[in-house]
Amino acid sequence: YVAEALRLGTIALVDHHESPNFIAGSLDVLADACQELGMPAVLCFGATERNGGPAEARAGLAECRRFIRANRRPLVRGVVGLHASFTVSDDTIREAGALCRELGTVLHVHLAEDLADVDDARRRGWPGPLERLVALNALPPGSILAHGVHLTPDQVREAEHLGCWLVQNPRSNRGNRVGYAGALRASNRVALGTDGYESDLGAEVKALMDEATLHGDDLAAASRRPDAGHALLAERFGGTVPAARAADDANLDSIRAEAVVEAERLWSRMRDL
Repeated sequence: YVAEALRLGTIALVDHHESPNFIAGSLDVLADACQELGMPAVLCFGATERNGGPAEARAGLAECRRFIRANRRPLVRGVVGLHASFTVSDDTIREAGALCRELGTVLHVHLAEDLADVDDARRRGWPGPLERLVALNALPPGSILAHGVHLTPDQVREAEHLGCWLVQNPRSNRGNRVGYAGALRASNRVALGTDGYESDLGAEVKALMDEATLHGDDLAAASRRPDAGHALLAERFGGTVPAARAADDANLDSIRAEAVVEAERLWSRMRDL
């Protein structure tokens, strides 16, 4: 993925990683690949309780802490991650906020991607997932809120007031049929992301403009989102984002060939389950 992103002209990656059977040390694998290939990156592990309960969440937060403290790679920064508020308890959210303050960093979390996140927050007694994260003191200025599909304009304005970034992912939202994030027009702190789709920002911009037109969105506001991503990255890198290395085509061919072999090994294991 990193090599392909370089080939497509991506200048940096912001990754919200999850691998429930490989937590401790997983961020080093990603960071080493980014550093080796010359890709600036902001990484976190998305802590969650949806597979193994509170112990799984603690392991995810521990991986964030370990990585942020140990990382010395000049191209890579670490932040604290939560999968989404509907897959974690109040205690885990509080712990994530405390970890942000301990390490002087921000939170990266999926927010209101689907109505399930909103409904869950309301069942717990909060007006919505944003209000829950705020009340539990888990959103330092600069935090990264992915999606925001089901936020209201007032909630979007509140996120901006708090100094948070929202990241719209139009191809992912369209593919998952969760809706269009029309309320994001209420903030100037909205960047553009891919949520795991190939890192082709040209394709993402086209999808954004197509969806914005279809839903009657403010096209001028939507068109500013790619530039906002540069400002988000500058915050995380302390002002200047290191330059990404141009992709080496020969190296990319070798990486693709290895990926084919590893993909077959993966499918073989899947067939044996």
